[in-house]
Amino acid sequence: MTQFQRLDAALARFEKALSAVEAAGGERRENTLSLSDLEEELAVMQDDRSRLALDLDAALARAAMLEKARDEALRRIEQASAGVAAVLGEANQGEE
Repeated sequence: MTQFQRLDAALARFEKALSAVEAAGGERRENTLSLSDLEEELAVMQDDRSRLALDLDAALARAAMLEKARDEALRRIEQASAGVAAVLGEANQGEE
């Protein structure tokens, strides 16, 4: 092998190695971008989860408040119903 042939072979090996390094660098950059995208998506999901937890707490508090209001309304209706029944009972007794 002549000196030029050895030089050409060495340059070919160097180009092949350089291509491998470039490919590995590109893959690494792609993986890094992908990782940062995943981290950003995770952060968005965590923000959504926090917001949903707050919304759920507010909805549960509202449901509890509505349940209390319903119970109070039922109590008042029962009192009014008992009052009406008493008045009607007195009216029926007066007619007899």
